[in-house]
Amino acid sequence: MVPAASHARQHDHAQGHSHDHSHGHDHVHAHVHDAASPHPAQAAPWSILRMTMMGRLAAALAVCAVLWVIVLLAMR
Repeated sequence: MVPAASHARQHDHAQGHSHDHSHGHDHVHAHVHDAASPHPAQAAPWSILRMTMMGRLAAALAVCAVLWVIVLLAMR
């Protein structure tokens, strides 16, 4: 962070009018939170846990078939 004394211009806050405090630089604040307040759960677009048993078996068979094709092509 840049200390307030290093700003190029000084502000007289006794005038009573509001003005922009932008000095052409951004202050980056890290996203920090403790374990007591974790992020809320986000909806997963796809989850194997939400699949039916038949869907899981079909997906497992498809993965096995693809792996066997890779093995057979590698042995060729």
